[in-house]
Amino acid sequence: MPLIVPTFDELISKCTASAVHLEMRDTYAVDDEKVPFDAWKSGFRHDPADRASWWRPWLDLMQETVSRGIVVRRARIVSEPVSEYTRFLHDGTFMNVAAGEQVRWLPRHRASDIALPGNDFWLFDEQWVHWNLFAGDGSWTGEEITDDPAASKLCGDAFEAVWSQAVPHDQFEVH
Repeated sequence: MPLIVPTFDELISKCTASAVHLEMRDTYAVDDEKVPFDAWKSGFRHDPADRASWWRPWLDLMQETVSRGIVVRRARIVSEPVSEYTRFLHDGTFMNVAAGEQVRWLPRHRASDIALPGNDFWLFDEQWVHWNLFAGDGSWTGEEITDDPAASKLCGDAFEAVWSQAVPHDQFEVH
């Protein structure tokens, strides 16, 4: 481990080839999604044709990253029937796709034979792992960043196994 650990922003900005993200929770309770999730539960839906109403800084970052030639892939392992939160995520994923992310979904029962790490992660250039840590209620509790080769290999192997079995976003139906 180097003496200076890069931040997420540094990792994404210095990424040279790939950034992959594995999400494995059925519910996230992160602060910046509370208002949009509540609005969605009340019936609000983004209009894909009204890009100005839903475009946000995260999507700028993804679009900039992809425009540099970085392949950004996101895989989500979800229980079925899906949670209300997963329905919310699925409904808004068109935004990630519009920004250039490739997104796939894997029903949890199809992940039984995959060795998975204990936490969600980003893996940059098959070297740096950015762990996202969550409490049982889905609230974000922090992050850890490492370039440990064993962690990088575990995450890379897990992601590729999930990706190979997962369904592309436009073909995944929520049940």
